Amino acid sequence: MALTQYSDDGLFLPQKIAAALRTTSAEVARTVGLGRDAVQRKDRLSSDKTQRRLREMAEILNRTEPRFGSALMAYAWYRSEPLPGFSGLTAMQLVRDGRAGDVMDYIDAVDAGVFS
Repeated sequence: MALTQYSDDGLFLPQKIAAALRTTSAEVARTVGLGRDAVQRKDRLSSDKTQRRLREMAEILNRTEPRFGSALMAYAWYRSEPLPGFSGLTAMQLVRDGRAGDVMDYIDAVDAGVFS
C-alpha cells in the first residue's frame, strides 16, 4: 500500500489508516501509543508527536506488506508477533515505547538475511 493512501494534504490521517486496516481511529491511536483525543482533535492530529507516530506505523506496515501479502496481514504481524531479541515485545509495543527505529532496523536486518 502506498503511503499516500494513508494521508491527505501532507498529514497522516488515522481515519484513512483505520479504513485500510478495517479498524477504528481509536484503535489506530492505541496501537501507536496515543490517546483518542490525539486523533480526534484537529490541533492534536497535526502535532509533531501524533504525525511521527502515525508515520512510523505507516512506514513499518509499508515495509512489511510485501512480505505478508496484504496490509491486514502486516498489521496482524505488527500487533501480535513477538520480535526475536526484544524480550518478546511486538512491533506495536516497541513503537508505543518510542522505539520505532529499532523495529525498522530489525526489518532491515531480516531483509538482509541476518535472521533468516
